[in-house]
Amino acid sequence: MLTTANPFDSKAILDGIRRWVEIETPTEAPEQVNKLATLVAEGYRDLPATIERIAGHSGCGDHVVARSSWGQDAPGILVLSHLDTVHPMGFIERLPFRIEGDSAFGPGIYDMKGGAYLAYHAFRQLAASGERSPLGVTQLYVSDEEIGSPTSRALIEAEGRKAKYVLVTEPARDGGKIVTGRKGVGRFDVFVKGVPAHAGTRPEDGRSAIRELANVIQTLEAMNDLKRGVTVNVGVIRGGTRPNVVAEEAYAEVDLRVPTTADADDLVAKILNLTSRTEGVSVKVSGELNRPPYEKGNAGAALYEHARGLAAEIGFDLVDTFTGGGSDGNFTAPHTATLDGLGVDGQGAHTHYEQMYISSIEPRTRLLHRLYQTLR
Repeated sequence: MLTTANPFDSKAILDGIRRWVEIETPTEAPEQVNKLATLVAEGYRDLPATIERIAGHSGCGDHVVARSSWGQDAPGILVLSHLDTVHPMGFIERLPFRIEGDSAFGPGIYDMKGGAYLAYHAFRQLAASGERSPLGVTQLYVSDEEIGSPTSRALIEAEGRKAKYVLVTEPARDGGKIVTGRKGVGRFDVFVKGVPAHAGTRPEDGRSAIRELANVIQTLEAMNDLKRGVTVNVGVIRGGTRPNVVAEEAYAEVDLRVPTTADADDLVAKILNLTSRTEGVSVKVSGELNRPPYEKGNAGAALYEHARGLAAEIGFDLVDTFTGGGSDGNFTAPHTATLDGLGVDGQGAHTHYEQMYISSIEPRTRLLHRLYQTLR
């Protein structure tokens, strides 16, 4: 337990965050993610909580579930965090933990080890004071959020449906804003099959897959509607074998972002039903909406207003925002009151200058602690 007179002392909390950050955890290195999972689980051993560790599979690490020893017989509070980062092994040599002014740097410190640790510390302080929150608290740490949560989605959805409230420790946005809405995210693969031919002597015998893919890309680009918040991005293309061969095959990877369920239903169907304009060329599309839209419903709005009131008592203004990036909160928001962006403030997620603001540690840890204390 902390010996400082202030249980939310920023320096002491930052020391804990540093221990988590200095264990590198790229999603694709499950043995590394599991090292951090072990450290996280050990942190609950002297607390009134039970630990469940769910073995990883499909190349991903383990998930850790920590449940308060009270309140588990009724819907309670689910806290969602992820332990994986996008930074490859060895990146910490390029971005070592360091402090410059109000910023602490390190891989994953902002997205989202800082926020994950705040939620843990807030629970630890609740336990240290002998309190029992009105609702049970379940903290779920997953290993694969950065690649779309393929092995944890079912667990997140199951725990989310059992909960009354979901708190997500993704980083704050734009100077400390809370997140009350996120776009849905879809990913698609486009496969085009044409007919090869010699581009110089018999071009008329060929049917270019690349040319047809260009038609498909134009159709996809035309679906963009920035005013509505709909974005369709063809981010990867491949095709052909040699410049003197009419391309037999071409391929593209597509990212879709949609603000509402109605937009998702419309655009997903259109993308999956893309067809070829060229006789003798086939177009096949696979994929799905892998994160549903997180819309600000009545329950989520009420949860935000409650948090905003608590923040005012602590001494800061909690402003909400809508963002295009997805999170595990997308999986729970359609059916459970969800509040996202409760982690640390900072900047540079996924970059070589990723950093969190030390000044955000105490107020945001206090906010999580007060949410545990007051949600009913």
